[in-house]
Amino acid sequence: MLVFGLVFIGFILVLLEILFVPGTTVVGILGFIATLGGIYLSFEYFGTTTGWWFTLGCTLFFILSLYYSFKMKTWERFSLKDSMKVKFNEGVTKTLKKDDEGMTISTLKPVGKAEFASKEYEVKSFGQYIEPNTKIKIVSISNNNILVEPIN
Repeated sequence: MLVFGLVFIGFILVLLEILFVPGTTVVGILGFIATLGGIYLSFEYFGTTTGWWFTLGCTLFFILSLYYSFKMKTWERFSLKDSMKVKFNEGVTKTLKKDDEGMTISTLKPVGKAEFASKEYEVKSFGQYIEPNTKIKIVSISNNNILVEPIN
């Protein structure tokens, strides 16, 4: 029972690693170790012949399970199908220019929101913390990034 339990737990952990957890993580490593431990114990408890048959059975079961889980698209309902295609400030910075003045709406830490000509934009300071309702001016605009500094 211990042999089958270790292999089953190992199999589930490896399957979780492949389907849900990106990269190689502790989940997959623990699953691999548990599976190998179960296979090793099958050799210890049942002998060489049974151990090799058990190893073959585990390998075939694992391969067939992966094949059918991908073929039947079982995991598709868990996958992310949408992607973001727009960027904040995309195409709207054309109306702004250097030295335009505005007011912060949120705290800039260093990124936050500000208002220029009654429109809201995402802006970035030079690393400093700027409180809400602070007068600011645009220092530069590049690639839809609006860099601002407070007006003294």
